[in-house]
Amino acid sequence: MTHLKLEIKRLKSNMLKMLLTVESQVKKTKKALVTFDKDLANEVRETEKRINGLELQIDADCENILALYTPVAIDLRFVLSNYKINNDLERLADNVDAIASYILKQETAFDPKLLLQTKIIEMFTICLKMLSNIIKAYENEDTDLARKVYAMDQSLNDHNINVVNILSEHIKAEPLNLKKHLYILSSVRKLERNGDLIKNVAEEIIFYVEALVLKHKNKV
Repeated sequence: MTHLKLEIKRLKSNMLKMLLTVESQVKKTKKALVTFDKDLANEVRETEKRINGLELQIDADCENILALYTPVAIDLRFVLSNYKINNDLERLADNVDAIASYILKQETAFDPKLLLQTKIIEMFTICLKMLSNIIKAYENEDTDLARKVYAMDQSLNDHNINVVNILSEHIKAEPLNLKKHLYILSSVRKLERNGDLIKNVAEEIIFYVEALVLKHKNKV
């Protein structure tokens, strides 16, 4: 195996570690929100530091491969796509870290009925399914599986649109809980954004495997 192939293998290993760590962060934040587990929310916040370190390592891996080995064709596309995927995953992790911070700022649990009505738990579940698909797609270079996240993301968009009307009614009825309602709204917005970030990752997988650019185009 050439030095280039060894470096690409190491890059893929680090990226899989990043993907799995981010997936774990989403799972823990979902559980912390449902159970109002502040210890788990703190664990999410601490793990964010490790994700930041891994992001820097992957960036360095990509830059070193480009500088030292001048990859071409699929190897070049792989490195370029990983550089972008890395950034999207770090932003995704930032979003769930922010949700964990909202949990820590509250003295009492979020109303289970409100969590149900806003469909925020369902949104977490959809994000996790999208991430599961992406991890498998990345590991196996499966572009058909990567494409499946587009349909799932539409559900996140729909929930995001509907949540404003739901929370408006609650804010009118419970003005003293305004901050808690705004945290829910912000969390929904961040989960919707995470769907977009996961779609970006899908586009990069398709780019490096098929040499097909989907950005700014209708997805196929």
